[in-house]
Amino acid sequence: MADTITADVVIVGSGIAGALLAAKLAAAGVKVAILEAGAAVDRTQAVETYWNALIKVPECPYPAVPEAMHPVSDDPDFWYRQTGPDKFRSTYVKVVGGTTWHWLGTCLRFVPNDFRLKSLYGHGADWPLAYDELEPFYGQAENEIGVAGDSDEPLGSPRSAPFPMPAIPPTYLDGAFTEALKGTRYDVRPTPQGRNSVFHDERAACCGNASCIPVCPVQAKYDATVHVDRAVAAGAALYEKTTAVALDLAPDRSIAAVRFKRWDGSEGTARAKVFVVAAHAVEGPRLLLASRSEAAPNGVANSSDQVGRNLMDHPIQLSWALAPKPVYPYRGPLSTSGIENLRDGTFRRERGAFRIEIGNDGWSWPTGAPITTAAEFAKKGLRGEALDAALRDQASRHIRLASLVEQLPDPENRVTLDPDERDMYGVPLPRIAFRLDDYVETAFAASVEAHDDIFARLGASEVQHSPQAQGAGHIIGTARMGDDPKTSVVNRDLRSHDHRNLFVLGSAVFPTSATANPTLTIAALSLRAVAAVKAALAG
Repeated sequence: MADTITADVVIVGSGIAGALLAAKLAAAGVKVAILEAGAAVDRTQAVETYWNALIKVPECPYPAVPEAMHPVSDDPDFWYRQTGPDKFRSTYVKVVGGTTWHWLGTCLRFVPNDFRLKSLYGHGADWPLAYDELEPFYGQAENEIGVAGDSDEPLGSPRSAPFPMPAIPPTYLDGAFTEALKGTRYDVRPTPQGRNSVFHDERAACCGNASCIPVCPVQAKYDATVHVDRAVAAGAALYEKTTAVALDLAPDRSIAAVRFKRWDGSEGTARAKVFVVAAHAVEGPRLLLASRSEAAPNGVANSSDQVGRNLMDHPIQLSWALAPKPVYPYRGPLSTSGIENLRDGTFRRERGAFRIEIGNDGWSWPTGAPITTAAEFAKKGLRGEALDAALRDQASRHIRLASLVEQLPDPENRVTLDPDERDMYGVPLPRIAFRLDDYVETAFAASVEAHDDIFARLGASEVQHSPQAQGAGHIIGTARMGDDPKTSVVNRDLRSHDHRNLFVLGSAVFPTSATANPTLTIAALSLRAVAAVKAALAG
């Protein structure tokens, strides 16, 4: 295998950000090379690995290997070196297609006021672009992903084009919530989703396997291999099992090359006119910081000292209860409806906003049910038909809510390089400092009140609230965009302030978290960046 890779554009990372850019550039005749630390996934094997796993966490179909280590949900200290005071609990995987392999598929847009948090509510930062500038690219992203949604319901985000597919039908459980909450402040609506409601893009419609997290057996749910394959078909070169370990600077402070190491122990350099870091909001800053040199003592793209800072998530308040009559969970996509009308308001001056996800997955997230339910009944002495009847009765009434809470950017919440431990390639492990502030904690209290109110309206009993914030899997911040090079890493086009031929893509560039699951906004920003990357090639 060649030790030197040459292309017009080198992209580090094959998740949705890198894959979308690669597909668009390759289709335009640009010579593209994609470097991916992980390996390609065999879907059949991944499903088998998931079913055989004793601990069914989102990462279990994609086991961490020394050549491509990543965090795991059941052990927040497995890969991260955490300094607290709170644990950062969101994860990612290193495989071709990135973490879209185990995402839920929720495709919400930001609402317009999310881009003006500082000017409207006095917190965080304003984005350097407005909703109206991104709106056409939201529509493009929905078409590229294949989003199923109700085009007549904008969910607070004005639309100029319809969804490409009709909404995934609500479940029986959704209907129970809708009926109980009629006339209240809780507006239940179908959730836009990156999964097929009909046969689309040569992929099957969703058939309700109920394993969206961690793997869709039939690829009804979008994952970024769709665009990796399109990029390769258009002429892009994919280099899997190839880990970028450093960016080298040229004398004029442009990026000269990416140094990489492969699983087989070989190494080399990738050279191009333009370089794109699309390696997630932990691995991206880790690479930039690890690229320290005499010319860049703080790391690449870090004259502002903002690389790695302002790490955010959507910390989750998880609650569950027992409905008074069967609602039949554990069927279909893990969530098909939510309450989205609580995501903006003057209350954001005092506390974070949140969206409420209605789960179809019963108590599986908080308790491991229904398997654990059967074990509990067996411990009480139930056997045979009595055990079966008790399990059927209770499992059919399991309900859960999850409020995804807005978190403010805090420069002390950050990813740095561990001073002592390194991976097999010699790159320092990610060291994380993380704290949930009063803005989040106050929102948690408001979400518990909302959950209690909703459960009461359903007549539910045995209400439980997790005392611990859950990770949403939404890793945000660490390379923020902005107009001022002194306070941001990239500009509004995602181009580095420090290096004319370097771009950073993904949720790392978000100045604030808002409440929407980030993938659709990642995709929209990546599509918007296509023109800027082409201009950089021409310039």
